[in-house]
Amino acid sequence: MSSDADKVDIRECDTVDEMKKCVDIQRRVFPSNDLEVSPARHLIVTKSAGGWTLGAYVGDRLAGFVLTVPMFRGDDRAFYSHMTGVEKEFQNLGIGAKLKWAQRERALAEGVRYIKWTFQPVLARNAFFNLERLGATIATYMPNFYGTDSDSVVDTGGAEGIPSDRLFAEWELDSPKVVALSKSEPWTETREVAAKVEIPSDWGALVKADPREAVRTQERVKAEFTEAFAKGLVARGFERSAEHPKYILY
Repeated sequence: MSSDADKVDIRECDTVDEMKKCVDIQRRVFPSNDLEVSPARHLIVTKSAGGWTLGAYVGDRLAGFVLTVPMFRGDDRAFYSHMTGVEKEFQNLGIGAKLKWAQRERALAEGVRYIKWTFQPVLARNAFFNLERLGATIATYMPNFYGTDSDSVVDTGGAEGIPSDRLFAEWELDSPKVVALSKSEPWTETREVAAKVEIPSDWGALVKADPREAVRTQERVKAEFTEAFAKGLVARGFERSAEHPKYILY
């Protein structure tokens, strides 16, 4: 499988059939009901409005995709990365990263230098990927972004009553850190650390074991981020740990 994954071809999903395959991947990868699935019509309209869907192909097989929606940042064009999905059998092979870097190249080719997306603050793996692998930064916390017991139930394996809090990842596509990471070059942050925000090492396990404690933990994380962002701090790094993973703010 790894040798096949090395031969990934990233190209735009152009046809209705290809976009329907992206919908099928959503159903297999995300444990959501059909009301939460982006239909092929959404992908088609996005393409017509100036966005695009990139697919990762292994041979003739669509292994994953990333959906990119047009937006504005003030008067400048920008993109919103709405969704990235990779088939389970192709996960942990670097295909998600290939899709994101291809997304960056496509955006730069169109003269766009900024992409943003949301992710759950309490997911250590996603945080490390976004901040340390891609070089995104974070300065906005959005409480209950999708509402309670809709997308939040999907996020928590069916546990109800947990708000769908989100962080906004901001990807400055031509920042020094992002440029270095795009070339697989090392990057060392020279700013002085101002604060850290610790999150659970395994959010899913915490939710299953004690949903009430999970809510309390999320409230604590929200309060710490809100206070830090009010002071003008920005999360620029992430410290991996088997027991105490932390966001690093400057």
